[in-house]
Amino acid sequence: MRLAVSTLGMPGEGLGRAVELAARHGCEGLELRLHPDTGVHAGLDAAERRAVRARVADAGLEIAALAGYVRICEPGPDEPVTEALLADLRLAADLGAPGVRVFPRGADPAIGARRLRAVAGSAAGLGVRVLVETHDAMATCAAVAGLLDAAALPGVTGAIWDLLHPWRHGEPPAESLAALGPHLAYVQIKDAVSAEDTTPVPLGAGSVPLEEAGALLRAAGYTGWVSLEWERTWYPHVAPVEEILPGAAAWVRRYTG
Repeated sequence: MRLAVSTLGMPGEGLGRAVELAARHGCEGLELRLHPDTGVHAGLDAAERRAVRARVADAGLEIAALAGYVRICEPGPDEPVTEALLADLRLAADLGAPGVRVFPRGADPAIGARRLRAVAGSAAGLGVRVLVETHDAMATCAAVAGLLDAAALPGVTGAIWDLLHPWRHGEPPAESLAALGPHLAYVQIKDAVSAEDTTPVPLGAGSVPLEEAGALLRAAGYTGWVSLEWERTWYPHVAPVEEILPGAAAWVRRYTG
């Protein structure tokens, strides 16, 4: 497994600081949150995109994924959703990122599947995958797998297994991994106080079954990205991400190989 860290854990820090922290703590990659506050978003011009890509590469890092906010299953017209997703996919191609995270934000897999099929040709041509996170209305791996099964685009789509959300919605890690099967493309790790109180805590200090999930991933031979998603943007009172990264690096080492 390869360790990355999300810039969600570094509000206001800037790309340079994110690169420095990731490199110093043994990460191989960065998960870049797409938002004006981070300086990385679809509105960047060509020169700015080249600068972001070079800044990451010069530190010996890769961009593991772009964390976008497109709502792939949200009710409403398709065109605004697909246009926003296409913009993020083009940004990913320019930055050298292999995938773009999307949220469900709706419970109807037919809506999301239709939109995924609409962008499939462009995504394939760009060499970028659409990664659906286990979140909101499709918090379980079974729900996300159902969406991706309906889309039937295995070379273009994949699932992000956020270890918190399926578990707090009653899906044990073994069931989560089994449900995803070949759709699993990316893993986000975090710990929280409890299923009811999702305040972030250092890995191993909370209730998320991280050790069980790690053992399952190792047994399955998972070798992809594992990203620390430390939600300091939403919980500004928690510790800086540099205090949490050593625990994430230790977790990855423990379950790799």
